[in-house]
Amino acid sequence: MAQTLTYETFERLPRTKPVDRIAYIADCCKGKVVLDVGCLDETALQKRDTEHWLHKRIANLAKRVFGVDFSSKIPDGGITTADNAKIVRGDGVDLALEVINADDFQIIVAGEFIEHIESPLKFFRNVRAAFPGRELVISTPNGPAFANTLLGMIQREVQHPDHLHVFTYKSLNTLCMRAGFADWEIVPYRFFATEMILNSTGARRAFVKFVEQFIRGVERMFPLLCFGYIVRVRL
Repeated sequence: MAQTLTYETFERLPRTKPVDRIAYIADCCKGKVVLDVGCLDETALQKRDTEHWLHKRIANLAKRVFGVDFSSKIPDGGITTADNAKIVRGDGVDLALEVINADDFQIIVAGEFIEHIESPLKFFRNVRAAFPGRELVISTPNGPAFANTLLGMIQREVQHPDHLHVFTYKSLNTLCMRAGFADWEIVPYRFFATEMILNSTGARRAFVKFVEQFIRGVERMFPLLCFGYIVRVRL
């Protein structure tokens, strides 16, 4: 349900247990026809043959998946990623509806996408206009995440060079209101260190896994310090 906020400084926000981002989003897509926006994840291609690639997990549960991504790595004919899934090159913000039949899709997914684009609000409004009555599920990192605080203490910051925005619970709520959504839910997701774990071995990997579990323990106590948020919207 849409959260009614006063935007006062000391306003108490909902306390929701953080979820596993990939498992949660994939479950939302079970048995459905899915439009997967910004799904190639070319910054972490080593995940593509693992359970950590969101597009693959969605395809494992969905009836059919049609992906759209602006990456130059996608050939003109697209990429077939599974028997029921394909990714084509295209603009995820201004979707070419003459190519994509909006009536085909039951749910639109945009995992870790809105922080990369110039206008998240434009994207929300475009999806609302193109897919009325359908469901939108997005995920994005949380600016004040505990993991970011830890890195800041040692004069570090992890940001992909394509990231243009950082979000919080309230800023995501504001975007949903400005986009004209009537019904939405904001769910925290817990920290994951997938790339660091996949790229390390031995003692280093064990240490990264320990840090991951430590951060998740803090997130369970303080969900507003979670690594990111999932926003689930009825368009």
